[in-house]
Order: sequence, then structure tokens, then C-alpha cells
Amino acid sequence: MKILYSLGLLLLLSSFPQQKSFHQKLSEAAIMLTKDKVVYNGAYVSIPYPDGDVPASQGVCTDVIIRAYRKLGIDLQKEVHEDMKVNFSKYPKIWGLKKPDTNIDHRRVPNLETFFTRKGQKLIVTKNPADYKTAEMVTWMIGGKMPHIGIITHVKSRDGKRPLIVHNVGGGQVLEDCLFKYEIVGHYKFKK
Repeated sequence: MKILYSLGLLLLLSSFPQQKSFHQKLSEAAIMLTKDKVVYNGAYVSIPYPDGDVPASQGVCTDVIIRAYRKLGIDLQKEVHEDMKVNFSKYPKIWGLKKPDTNIDHRRVPNLETFFTRKGQKLIVTKNPADYKTAEMVTWMIGGKMPHIGIITHVKSRDGKRPLIVHNVGGGQVLEDCLFKYEIVGHYKFKK
């Protein structure tokens, strides 16, 4: 009788849909962004705070990350700003700012690298595609001068060896086999 009860309970539990992990949800949110037509535009724009965004038809690589997290209820504009207010000296001084700026700080790759290192986890950079997991971020330095960021998805390359990345390097928000296309300079994980 106990065996039948246990079997019945197991069948009942298996009939409920499995809860998706945070990583799966973030990957799917990033992939959904590729359906939107977005023109690459990195111009400085005044946006509301919190939950501010540039026009949905525009964006850069960082906007992919920001919009994917926002679909899961995490506002990186607010998260980055709150950390920068208290720890401004720990962030890059590339732009000559004297204080945080809610309009742009979260839209800069070096600031996201600093934030993910401080509040998430900085991971090892390798040449092994198996080391790059769903919902992690990768940063590159393109041509030795342009910082870039993308989000790793659960979708694999045609040969099944590499995870595909959602990013925007100028052609809109795309899902692409580009993990090793540029020089990887950072690898991060962040879950609030």
C-alpha cells in the first residue's frame, strides 16, 4: 500500500509544471529581445529614474542586459546607481564625472563590469566554451578599444559546442554564435 501511495504521489507531483530557474528565465528574456527591431544608438539621453529606458526602438549592448534583467523585475539602472552613490570611487573615471548620473551610468560596459564584480560574481575567462553558462555575461574588447557586453543563453551553436549570445554590436539585438569572436576580457554572474 505504501508503494502505491508513493507512486501516486510521485505521479501527481510530476504532473505539475516545473518551475523555471532564474537562469532559464533570464536567457529567455534576452532571446525575446531579439524580436524587437532596435537601431544602435549610444547617444546620451535623459531618462526617468528608476525604471528609465531609452526609446524601445534604440539601444546599445548594455541595453540588452538592462532590458533582460528588467523583464525579471530587476532594475539595473537603480542597482548600479545605488551602488555608485555609496562607492563612486570604486567605479571607472573614464568619462570625467564627479558624481553618479542616473541617465547613463548603467549603460556603460566598464560600470557594469565593476557592478557585477562588486555585487555579483566575477568568473574566470577561459577558451573552454563549457565554462560559460546560461545567464552569465561576457564582456569583450573589440579592436582593442571598444568595450562590449552580451548575455549567454541556453541555446547552443549548430555544432552544439558553444552557447549563443544575445548582444547588440550595431546590427540590433541579435542571438549569435560569437562567444570567441572578440577578445573576452570579463565573465560575470549576477542574481539579485
